[in-house]
Amino acid sequence: MKLLSINVSKPKPIQYGGKTIQTGIFKEPVSGTVMLREKNIDGDGQGDLRVHGGTYKAIYGYPFEHYAHWRQELRRDDFTYGQFGENLTVEGLLEEVVHIGDIFQIGSTVKLQITQPRVPCFKLAYKMGLPEFPKQFLESRRVGFYFRVLEAGEITPGDAIARIEVASEPMSITEILNLRYFDRDNHEKIARARKLPALSPSWKRDFWRSLQAKNLL
Repeated sequence: MKLLSINVSKPKPIQYGGKTIQTGIFKEPVSGTVMLREKNIDGDGQGDLRVHGGTYKAIYGYPFEHYAHWRQELRRDDFTYGQFGENLTVEGLLEEVVHIGDIFQIGSTVKLQITQPRVPCFKLAYKMGLPEFPKQFLESRRVGFYFRVLEAGEITPGDAIARIEVASEPMSITEILNLRYFDRDNHEKIARARKLPALSPSWKRDFWRSLQAKNLL
């Protein structure tokens, strides 16, 4: 497993729906060593902290393996690192094999823990120039994942990534995503998912509400 690229962007204004909106989705690769901190990477920022950033969505990782899929699916060859708004373009961390709660070390000091899948919004549609892309992105299950920062430190493109701890009750990113959007009647599995210690609070609430609506709590 490997860190291929570190991508950052300060929030920039865009015009969308007749309004001016701030977004940090236009990530660009940086070279050299960068400081990854508790809530962010130096040089990066989020446009709307109500739905982006924070402890449980501090860092967004996306598997480079999916770039080939999207090049073929969209018939485009203009992708660069950070194309999908990710902070870290990674290799070897696919959604089917990484779990909520897994802990990874990058370089010598940084430790990150997976907390939830990424759910695309209209800003990804704007970035890609494709109004329907968020739906396509979600249905592909090629969504990437968020980390919280357990130990801050310096990272450099090319650093090795090591999984140093597997979650005690492993549920993959793909499983969790399916339970929220595509397998919502799997109440037994949803009940297990909402108790995962490392799962972000917003996803725990969503699963709790799903069970409450069915009088299963």
